[in-house]
Amino acid sequence: MLSPPLRRLLALILLLLGQLGPARADNFFFSNAAAVPSATLRRADSLFAKGQYAAAVPLYRAQVWRRRQVSGQLLLRLAYAEHRLGHLPAEMLYLNLALARQPRLDTWQRLVGLAQRQRLVGYPSTWQQELRIWGTRYYNPTLQVLLLGAVLGAAGLGLRRRQARRATWLTYGAYLLATGAFLYGLRPRPTGIVVRPGAALMAGPSAGATWLSTATPGDRLPVLGRQDIWLRVRWQERMAYVRAADALVVE
Repeated sequence: MLSPPLRRLLALILLLLGQLGPARADNFFFSNAAAVPSATLRRADSLFAKGQYAAAVPLYRAQVWRRRQVSGQLLLRLAYAEHRLGHLPAEMLYLNLALARQPRLDTWQRLVGLAQRQRLVGYPSTWQQELRIWGTRYYNPTLQVLLLGAVLGAAGLGLRRRQARRATWLTYGAYLLATGAFLYGLRPRPTGIVVRPGAALMAGPSAGATWLSTATPGDRLPVLGRQDIWLRVRWQERMAYVRAADALVVE
């Protein structure tokens, strides 16, 4: 029999494993495109292949925003079509959505290059950020393996707790600490992508608060929370507020 502390630990680990299941269907960032493409999507792909981007874009947009059935490839195609049409804010938005749907270093590097040319904020070109992109891509499967190892370790220690040496318990404790560090350090964090020109950054959640700056469409702001119609974000190492209607939250 497992001791009460080990039973509680196992229950917590199993709860965390349960939280790593499929995302909710109403979150379109994680809703896959239909296995059998619709006639509209097939037509959009055909127009895209012919270089008729102005005709393909409305069809792709309908797939994303109306039907809410997307894939990483669809979002990247839409971003490329917007690029060819010269719509930079839309290109930045769809690249960010593609990054949320399918984290890839080449997508991030494309975003960084565009952001540097347009002087947008929130796109650090650092190895730490590239590590975060890599970690986000493999976050769920890696964490599932780590938590499964924790479950098996707890069960093994529970069955042989009298024979287990102190070094074994310390090793298991270090394993749990490493798993917790991975869970906390590389967990996906919500980010607000500014989508409207003239989005005001305020010192407080009120139109009467002190104005700090004006965000540019495409700016990427880490979201710390929400208060009524305002998003609490981090801007230039300080806290600011932006209207939720002016930014799209991705994670």
